Amino acid sequence: MAKNIMLQGTASSVGKSVLTAALCRILNSEGLKVTPFKSQNMALNSFVTFDGKEIGRAQAVQAEAARIQPRVEMNPVLLKPTSDIGSQVIINGVVYKNMKASEYYQEKDSIKKIILDSYNKLDLEFDAIVIEGAGSSAEINLRHNDIVNMGLAEMVNSPVILVGDIDKGGVFASIYGTIMLLSEEDRDRIKGFIINKFRGDIEILNPGIKKIEELVKKPCLGVVPYIEINIDDEDSVTTRFHNSSDGEIIIGVIKTPYISNFSDFTPLELEKGVSVKYVYNKQQFEDVDLIILPGSKNTINDLRHILDNELDKEIYKKHKQGIPIIGICGGYQMLGLEIKDPYCVESSIERINGLGLLDIKTTMLKKKSTRQVNGKTLNYLKEFNIRENEQVTGYEIHMGDTNIVGTSKPVIELKDGRLDGAVNEDGNVLGTYLHGVFDNDSFRRNIISMLRKKKNSKNYNCLQNYKDFKEREYDKLADAVRKNVNIEAIKKIMGL
Repeated sequence: MAKNIMLQGTASSVGKSVLTAALCRILNSEGLKVTPFKSQNMALNSFVTFDGKEIGRAQAVQAEAARIQPRVEMNPVLLKPTSDIGSQVIINGVVYKNMKASEYYQEKDSIKKIILDSYNKLDLEFDAIVIEGAGSSAEINLRHNDIVNMGLAEMVNSPVILVGDIDKGGVFASIYGTIMLLSEEDRDRIKGFIINKFRGDIEILNPGIKKIEELVKKPCLGVVPYIEINIDDEDSVTTRFHNSSDGEIIIGVIKTPYISNFSDFTPLELEKGVSVKYVYNKQQFEDVDLIILPGSKNTINDLRHILDNELDKEIYKKHKQGIPIIGICGGYQMLGLEIKDPYCVESSIERINGLGLLDIKTTMLKKKSTRQVNGKTLNYLKEFNIRENEQVTGYEIHMGDTNIVGTSKPVIELKDGRLDGAVNEDGNVLGTYLHGVFDNDSFRRNIISMLRKKKNSKNYNCLQNYKDFKEREYDKLADAVRKNVNIEAIKKIMGL
């Protein structure tokens, strides 16, 4: 049976996901077969496993850090919000149904069994399991049927490390308040705490650490400095939507309410001389060299957002000026002539006109397509500087079935015989269902080179190998955590 440890937080976005990835890499580097686990994830940033199952992106990242294939048991329950009170519920990687929070809680008992089944499978295979909690440990209104924080720790008998974010301020109060709000039994599960995202002189912090250790009677296991690390974020709590536009090439990604899989754009953000700007309003279009319509969990409502805020007028204006446009998944669907949702799987709106920049029509189906894919580019992408027969890989996550109905041409021939995507007759509007398409080094480099040539901007060396870059970032993260956290104490807590 595996030894386990659970990272819980004083709040959302304190760094649990990243520290879980760090522990996975550290323990694996010490020769252990280690896996991440998160019982329930709420995120629009997801990933498709090798067998076509959908899980949270964070667990895919943590699996990469552990040097193993992501698999559905690592995240058996994924909630993808479709409104302020409802989510698409994905169980064991497959859509179960759309549910309101009140409906979901009525099914907690059966969901607990599913979670335990997944955990037990991992328990039999691995030496160590690093578990990530969700939000705050002290959601006292939810404790009676909790399945993701202390409730899960109780179910799998896991010791807990509490993580607090000092960058937000009030870290001592948040650590103290979180622990004191817990029952005595839950409090006993916490074996120590980690202060994350520290900037400054540790000597000034030490008196506070000593005092809080006395108050909560738990040891500080480490103070992790604020690390500039390029590892995919879990969800929309990300700070990446805070724009900086200091690159010569500006890529404008339309920021819609239900934007999903924004990790698609991480490789673009890493290119030297390139800035990815998330566009909220009409004024932000002025300096963009490429427009991207991203994936969406609610394509019709996100399209309505674009129309209601007159972002479509700016898209048309830039299109007439020759600015290239790319749509990914839901963004690809929006570029078409119409979207129908006859079964109301994503929205209560059954039909809407698209932006009309591609001759395609989309109908939402009851069953979601989730698969990893690979294929080769077709000979219609010269305007994007992409040659025929370039190899591309990615993954699909969509409810829609899209068909070309006019002069647009497909862009990728997949190995399973299907054709993906569309490009307009002029060759400067491109859509594809492939998430992760910019992870393909040649595909990404050629588009960036095209933009630099059009703008007559400085030529930088492009990122040569995104996969190798990620491996270096995982090692960089692990090194920083190893230097600043008492790993031997954590291993002792785990019983290793």
